[in-house]
Amino acid sequence: MNKKLRHLTGHHEFWLGMLLLLLGLGLSLRTGEFLTLGNLTDVATSYAILGILACGLFVVLIAGGIDISFPAMTAIAQYVMASVMLAHGGSFLMVFAVAMGCGLALGLINGALVYFLRVPAIIITIATLNLFYGLLVWLTNGTWLYGFPDWFMTGVNGFSFTAADGYEYGLTLPLLSLLAVFIFTGVMMRYTRLGRQIYAMGGNRESASRLGMNLLRLHFYVYGYMGLLAGVAAVVQAQTTQSVAPNSLVGYELTVLAAVVLGGTSMTGGRGSLLGTLLGVLLLAFLQNGLTLMAISSYWHTVLSGLIILAGVSATAWNEKRKLVKGI
Repeated sequence: MNKKLRHLTGHHEFWLGMLLLLLGLGLSLRTGEFLTLGNLTDVATSYAILGILACGLFVVLIAGGIDISFPAMTAIAQYVMASVMLAHGGSFLMVFAVAMGCGLALGLINGALVYFLRVPAIIITIATLNLFYGLLVWLTNGTWLYGFPDWFMTGVNGFSFTAADGYEYGLTLPLLSLLAVFIFTGVMMRYTRLGRQIYAMGGNRESASRLGMNLLRLHFYVYGYMGLLAGVAAVVQAQTTQSVAPNSLVGYELTVLAAVVLGGTSMTGGRGSLLGTLLGVLLLAFLQNGLTLMAISSYWHTVLSGLIILAGVSATAWNEKRKLVKGI
């Protein structure tokens, strides 16, 4: 029993889960609105885009890379999707196909640049972040898009029911998209050969190459997957906000990166879990929502989020160092 307990407490996810429970308990005692069905549904809907993009960045970090250009990819995919929808109508299948196709193309560009230029991925994606944003703003003149068809504005609401508070709840498009992305990413990374190869490349690139793994193809898979999820996030955000703004996600890359790293994913690749990423997303979502409910100034949101992220990153680094010392 003691051995099992030591094994359990040796995982970063355990302590992150404990911190999440303590935060939830504290917020529920501080404000009665926190644990209500309405508030939790609003939190899940509002932070669905964070969870979707975090899944993509998780895969990139596991592979030993990094991508901070995804806010620009999301914005471009969103603008292209919205323009096609306004011009030709369509369906949810069509808008997802357009947005994901656009995101995939941009992601493949990142993958090719990172592989062939042999420049650190963070430099490449900083460049493409600015390039993509600059081109989008230049071509659109910063114009907002709105007035979408009724079917898009209404969205999807499966398994709907009316709760005791009189409001109707159900699985909306953001929640369904988030659930599908988490399940698909989890299965891919844990149960497929591709997932094992991504972990192997992130753990030791040279060894992966000597074992015959096609590193170019893996770069395309990893950065292309980030682009695909940027397309999913593009549709989700547009449907949630009912509008499209070219600069709506400026600076969002740091929030997503914080959630993934807070979840225990190593910045050097090869280590991390999707469960940890989910817990990191939930921790940031609960923290920011709780501070809002307590009417605490938004300036403190940044301060407290920074402190928690610093603590989480420090714990991850300490845990990795301890495992290396033990030879794990």
